[in-house]
Amino acid sequence: MLTRVIRNLPASSAWAARVSVRSLSCSSQLQAAAVQPKSKKTLAKSGVKNIVVVEGVRIPFLQSGTSYADLMPHDLARASLQGLLNRTSVPKDVVDYIVYGTVIQEVKTSNVAREAALGAGFSDKTPAHTVTMACISSNQAMTTGVSMIAAGQCDVVVAGGVELMSDVPIRHSRKMRKTMLTLNRAKTLGQKLSLISKIRPGHFAPELPAVAEFSTNETMGHSADRLAAAFSISRVEQDEYALRSHTLAKKAQDGGLLLDVVPFKVPGKDTVTKDNGIRPSSMEQMGKLKPSFVKPYGTVTAANSSFLTDGASAVLLMSEEKALAMGYKPKAYLRDFVYVSQDPKDQLLLGPTYATPKVLEKAGLTMADIDVFEFHEAFAGQILATMKAMDSDWFAQNYMGRKSKVGAPPLDKFNIWGGSLSLGHPFAATGCRLVITAAHRLKKEGGQYGLVAACAAGGQVMVLFVCPV
Repeated sequence: MLTRVIRNLPASSAWAARVSVRSLSCSSQLQAAAVQPKSKKTLAKSGVKNIVVVEGVRIPFLQSGTSYADLMPHDLARASLQGLLNRTSVPKDVVDYIVYGTVIQEVKTSNVAREAALGAGFSDKTPAHTVTMACISSNQAMTTGVSMIAAGQCDVVVAGGVELMSDVPIRHSRKMRKTMLTLNRAKTLGQKLSLISKIRPGHFAPELPAVAEFSTNETMGHSADRLAAAFSISRVEQDEYALRSHTLAKKAQDGGLLLDVVPFKVPGKDTVTKDNGIRPSSMEQMGKLKPSFVKPYGTVTAANSSFLTDGASAVLLMSEEKALAMGYKPKAYLRDFVYVSQDPKDQLLLGPTYATPKVLEKAGLTMADIDVFEFHEAFAGQILATMKAMDSDWFAQNYMGRKSKVGAPPLDKFNIWGGSLSLGHPFAATGCRLVITAAHRLKKEGGQYGLVAACAAGGQVMVLFVCPV
């Protein structure tokens, strides 16, 4: 296993030397690579349509149990659709298809994309469907839209994601469910009384949704703790990275850089205008928190983990030809992307390490060509472990079958407007946030290539190139 192998390596080995670099000072070692001459490839492919992001929005991401607590998922998704319509003025009848991602599914609105679309005023003739792929659900929604446009099936697709962690389905126990279903089929009073007499107190114990891997029965937090230990990432390093995320997010929020956020008038409450999870603290305060998963010696805490979040996002995708014909100035091209799956036990959160070199090779680029990195931050330990793995020849050779490392992203290009640790992580809505943030950063910084990456439950990952128009 990965953990055992790494722990048993000699302290003097080249591996130890390479991965022991302090996480928050690693950018200085990578600057030399970043100044190499850049390729001028457009990443366009002959005979393949250019797919563009015309616009992307999200309602404010809020900590669960706050202003969105009394709503339903389709309410949030509808709000993101309406925000997109308001910002773009795109005629509803021009949209050919709508696809949304979600993870914790509300049983009353199993196809949340359809319910949100109808609520937002789209025609009942506009098809809509919902996808789920854990934390990369809206990534899957976007690439589904890209594929539909590239195949000539559509010209205009709205893709998005929604999550409402304030109200998750809680079920009766399986024994109770079976009894109730059988009771519903009982025809005589005697049959019903017989079934009722078999109900025991244990039948009433509820089944809470588990944020855990079905195949391993391990929570993602436990995986993050093991990963941090395997890569010798200290509690201090994780807290430092989390503080960085909150500090940068606060700076971006105060500076008006989070342009994708649209206000949402919550029914019966005030209008929400900004994310409420951005809270720069201090190392001293963060250090007082107890471990959340591996107790008492774990290093993953509430302070260095992404928090349960409510929110929704949406992007307007078009063929470039259609966008220009309608008078829009697109924000970015969506280019090469890859999905990769790994072992959900030892490498649940290391997906970007495996997917990044694949998408770079597909595009004919190197890490030095990338101007903007937007990676999902599930846990500070996960991000720092991924960086160490990406920057390790030993890991590349022994686990990836590669001759050399791909290299870690320099921190001065990495999530510099904050990330999921601070902005929040509504599971299925994060992918759209990453893409539109990359597009905005590329425009502001004059960059040429943006790389978006997100790991997900099941050991899966998606990596995507975003390029300015």
